[in-house]
Parts: sequence; C-alpha cells; structure tokens
Amino acid sequence: MLKGLGGMADMAKMMKAAQEMQGKMAQLQEDLKSIKVVGESGAGLVKATATAKGELTALDIDPSIFNSDDKEVVEDLILAAIKDAQTKAEDRSREEMGKMAEAMGLPRDMQMPF
Repeated sequence: MLKGLGGMADMAKMMKAAQEMQGKMAQLQEDLKSIKVVGESGAGLVKATATAKGELTALDIDPSIFNSDDKEVVEDLILAAIKDAQTKAEDRSREEMGKMAEAMGLPRDMQMPF
C-alpha cells in the first residue's frame, strides 16, 4: 500500500511508534501514582509513605518520641523521613522510566521529558 512512497512509509512507522510511546508514557504516569515508597528516619521511628510521583500519602510516628522537650528533634525526624520518601520516589520513578525506555529499544538512562 505504501510501497513506492519511500520515506513516507518510514515516517508512518515513526508516527505510529511515537503514538505508542505516548500511550505507554501516559500509562506509566498513572502507574507511578500507585507505586508506594517508604522513607524512614530515627531508625524507623518516623516513616513517610509517598507515591513514586512524590505525593506524600501517610506519616507514621512512633509514640515513644513524643516528649515536649524533644520537639525540635521530632520535627527534624519528620522532615528527614519525608525527604527520604521523596528521594526514594524520584529513584523509583527514574527506574520505571528506564525500564520503559529499555523495552522500547532506547538507552535505559535516556532522559525522558516527563
């Protein structure tokens, strides 16, 4: 059907591949919303749960750390757990993007615009 059109057939293949990639990227963005990571601080006394998109979804604080004299320590532990969760979310997102790139025949470490 496209025989004899030369580059037009290649362009059609590229457009189809781009559409498939766009669909896969959209699905991955949705999947990242359901992947959970847990950041910790204070040897697990404070745990922050986030999605791989970086959205904080839960915070778990061991009651043993509640002492009014240690307010600043508790605040620091909470911030540390949240930062740990965010870092893990970024790492997991990068990992999932790499898997997708590799499955599409692209370099695993290719920086995608999403």
